[in-house]
Amino acid sequence: MLISFDVVHEHCGHKKAREPAAARKIVLVGNPNVGKSVVFGALTGRYATVSNYPGTTVEVSRGITTIKGEKVSVVDSPGTNTLIPTSEDEKVTRDILINEEVDCIVQLIDAKNLRRGLLITMQLAEMGIPVVVALNMYDEAGERGIEIDVERLKKVIGTEVVPTIATQRWGLDKVKSRISSAAPPQVAVKYPDTIEEGARRIEELLPKELRSKKALSLMLLAGDRTLDEWVDRVLGKEEKARIEEIRAGVQYRYSEPVGFIINRLRLRKVDEIVGRVVRTVPHKGGPLADFIGRYSMHPFWGLFILMGVLFVMYEFVGVFGAGISVDFLESHIFGEYLNPWVTRISDRLLPVEFLRDLLVGDYGLITMALTYAIAIVLPIVSYFFIFFSFLEDSGYLPRLAVMVDRIFKMMGLNGKAVLPMVLGLGCDTMATMTTRILETRKERIIVTLLLALGVPCSAQLGVILGMLGAVSLKATLWWAGTVTIVLFFVAFLASRVVPGETSDFILEIPPVRMPQFRNIALKTLVRVQWYLKEAVPLFMLGTFILFILDKFKLLDTIERAAALVIVSLLDLPSKATGAFIIGFLRRDYGAAGLFALQKEGLMDPVQVVVSLVTITLFVPCIANFFMIIKERGLRTALWMAAFIFPFALFVGGVLNFILRSLNVSL
Repeated sequence: MLISFDVVHEHCGHKKAREPAAARKIVLVGNPNVGKSVVFGALTGRYATVSNYPGTTVEVSRGITTIKGEKVSVVDSPGTNTLIPTSEDEKVTRDILINEEVDCIVQLIDAKNLRRGLLITMQLAEMGIPVVVALNMYDEAGERGIEIDVERLKKVIGTEVVPTIATQRWGLDKVKSRISSAAPPQVAVKYPDTIEEGARRIEELLPKELRSKKALSLMLLAGDRTLDEWVDRVLGKEEKARIEEIRAGVQYRYSEPVGFIINRLRLRKVDEIVGRVVRTVPHKGGPLADFIGRYSMHPFWGLFILMGVLFVMYEFVGVFGAGISVDFLESHIFGEYLNPWVTRISDRLLPVEFLRDLLVGDYGLITMALTYAIAIVLPIVSYFFIFFSFLEDSGYLPRLAVMVDRIFKMMGLNGKAVLPMVLGLGCDTMATMTTRILETRKERIIVTLLLALGVPCSAQLGVILGMLGAVSLKATLWWAGTVTIVLFFVAFLASRVVPGETSDFILEIPPVRMPQFRNIALKTLVRVQWYLKEAVPLFMLGTFILFILDKFKLLDTIERAAALVIVSLLDLPSKATGAFIIGFLRRDYGAAGLFALQKEGLMDPVQVVVSLVTITLFVPCIANFFMIIKERGLRTALWMAAFIFPFALFVGGVLNFILRSLNVSL
């Protein structure tokens, strides 16, 4: 299915924003913090109209997307736990569903808490509106040993159910493709005859053209006073009195509130469904798991466990992944077969030198871009994804947060800040978005700065470990120690400069368990797909930029201009300039350029460490920079970039001076 984006940007304060013209309307519904905003962004692109819902202070985002050539309006409703409102946010969501012409609802459910989400599904079923259920955070459910029989759930509730991981955009294409064929849920709650009869009598008083009569009649029967204004406007005082008479008659038959009985029966139905489709894998501990669970949070012994984890990661990713796998792909597959074969074909079929060089030259899209992206970076990041997924599912990461809480407090943060920073090892862009879990603006700004400054993403870290694996463990310690000291120093200063307070540290600690192979494979597959979709095209673009700069003799000019810094200050080869120039497009691409120089024998061990420290601390990639603008604002993003760029070069120069002056052998 082809999907294009056409979205306007407008911020209207307390005025209602102009809603994009569209023939159909989709509303995103779900509990708070289930990823609706991420899905909204994926459907509508970067921009949206933002306005207060009429008569409230609640903001509602609206955008527009095109599905199969048809413009479709998308509404991101406020998070809700029930359609019988207990807050202004919940009332707005309910009002959107009953007041606006909704063609389809995309309900996001936290897969870790299916029970809470299905309670809303029961109410949506009574509205008679087509629904697509997105089981979001599907990977996190797997981490906790929660297995959901998706096919059985689909049959039980009678509508489309799609597992998703919104932050990775996994499964969202399937959600989009199901929108056109969605149908109302076919699951129903059996209420007592008295309640059913009362609801039927109220339905007869509602407008015939109203689609959600069953849902509204039950809300009115439950005594939902937030509907009084709607009843006065649509039905009038006489009908309102008759509805109240019916409600009172039904209530007279029960000692408990009718609303309580209705909700209890819905929950009973939900529990029945959950019991049929959810299986929790029992916690499998053992001596090693008990040891890690007991000591990984200890301020002293936990450090040894952390060092052990880092050592295993170094061996698995840096030595095995970057050594054996990269050598096989680069030297044998690409070096002996693919690149020579493509070069011969290009020589025969492309008489134009410009086009031939574009594909197979020094900066060729195949000989350089694909070789870097597939032969060098892909195997490294794949091994890292496997290892990182193992850490996530084992329950170790929350324990790491507890262990470092005291240290992070010295930086004006708490242990929870380590979670987005560890996620930054996967993708700094997504990690910047997850800083929302931090309670205060001060904490979010500091962690965003640290992510942009010195937390390498998976692709970059994989290449770095690959380069260090070819040098020595001592070189790795110099790199890691320098970056760590810089991060703590900058965080300490930022905590004194950035105004605001820190928050208390409260975090759920899951049990330590042996991760399931299936869940690790799923996470790795999703992240590799993300890499192929998001990173490889940028590798191609970066190579094309270098190709154009080289063809027009601009690369030599830039290298000469930057020689004062790259050669004199950092003592690196002039060719390293290209890696730093393109590092803004993707930092891992810059690291891959340094890796290529190392494999050509153009850098000694000291130069390797200096270049890696500098590229690690270098300006954030363009995707991360845009995310910082979105989350923290343009002014903050520019200040961060203005600080990071010269600071990275300064640290690299100081490190080079220290290593050369002390004649350190790496």
